Amino acid sequence: MRLLVNLGRRLGAVAWTCLLAGMFAAAPAQAAPERAESGTIFEAPGATLYVEIVGNAPGVPLIVVNGGPGFAHTYEHAAAPGATSAWDTLARKRRVVFYDQRGTGRSAPLKAGQPCGLAEQIADLEAVRAHVGAEQIDLAGHSWGGYLAMAYAARYPQRVRHLITVGSAAPKWSDTVFLFKDIFPDGVERANGYTFGDELGDKAASEAGIREYLHWLFYSPEKRDAFLAQVSPGVFTKAVNQAVEHDVERFDLWPELRKFKFPTLVITGRYDINVAPSVAYKIHNTIAGSSFVVLEKSGHLPFYEEPEAFVRAVEGFLASGR
Repeated sequence: MRLLVNLGRRLGAVAWTCLLAGMFAAAPAQAAPERAESGTIFEAPGATLYVEIVGNAPGVPLIVVNGGPGFAHTYEHAAAPGATSAWDTLARKRRVVFYDQRGTGRSAPLKAGQPCGLAEQIADLEAVRAHVGAEQIDLAGHSWGGYLAMAYAARYPQRVRHLITVGSAAPKWSDTVFLFKDIFPDGVERANGYTFGDELGDKAASEAGIREYLHWLFYSPEKRDAFLAQVSPGVFTKAVNQAVEHDVERFDLWPELRKFKFPTLVITGRYDINVAPSVAYKIHNTIAGSSFVVLEKSGHLPFYEEPEAFVRAVEGFLASGR
C-alpha cells in the first residue's frame, strides 16, 4: 500500500483506511494541564525517539499511539473552538504520553538501512514504556495506531492494564473497510485530479490532495473547518510509511485478539468514512468481554469532535476496568 504520495490512485487501496490527520501539526490545545515533561529525546535500543508527556498525576500512565504510518503525533492536540482537548482533560488524572514513531516528527530520521517494520515499531513502544518508568500502562491507539497497539498488546500482554482502540485499522491490514468512493465520489474525482502533479513532486498538488481528503474525516462541517484552520501542513515520511505498510501486510492479528485477557474498549465514530464502524464492531466481537462505544456525532476523530463524550467513555472504562 502507498499513502499520500499518490493520492488519487490510492483512494481505491487499503492504505487510505488507516490514514488520519496526523500529517498536520496542530496548534497548542486549549487549557492544557501542567506538563511534567515536554519534548524529551531519548535513545531507544534501535532508534532516537521524541516523547511528550502531559500531566503529572501519579499512577499508571496512558500512552497514546497516533495514526499513519509515517506521521507525527501532533494532530492529537487539536481542540475544537471553546473546547479542551480530550487528552488534556484525561491528563488531569494521569500522565498522558505521546511519542513520534521512529523516523517521523521530532524523532530522528531513518538512517540508510535502518529497519522500520512492525517488530521495530513494537520495540519502540516498549522502549517508551520503559522510558516513562511504568511496569504497566493503559494503551490507546488511533487508526494505524490501533493496529500497533493491538500488536504490542499481543507481544507484551503483561504490560497492558487496559487497551483502547479508536477508529482502528483491522487486525489484518487488508480487512479494513473504507467508504470514500461510496460517500464522496465527487471528492475522490477531485483528488484524482491532483495525482499527476503529486507524482511529479508538485508540493501544491500534494497538499491540495491532502486537504481534499481531510474534508472526508468529520461529521460536523463546523468542526472540520475549525480543524483545518488551526493546523498547518507537516512532514509526511514516505520511507516510514512504505516500510511499515509493506511489513504489516504479512500479519493477521485476528487470532491474537482472542487471547486478550485485559479489559478492552473499542471506540468508533458513527460516521467514520476512513475506517468503517463495522471494523470496530468486529474487533469488539473478537475480544471477549470488550466494551463497544459508538460516538454518534463523530467521524474518524471522535476525541476531537466529541471530546466530552469521549472522555466520559474513557474515564468510565478506566475506572471500572471494563
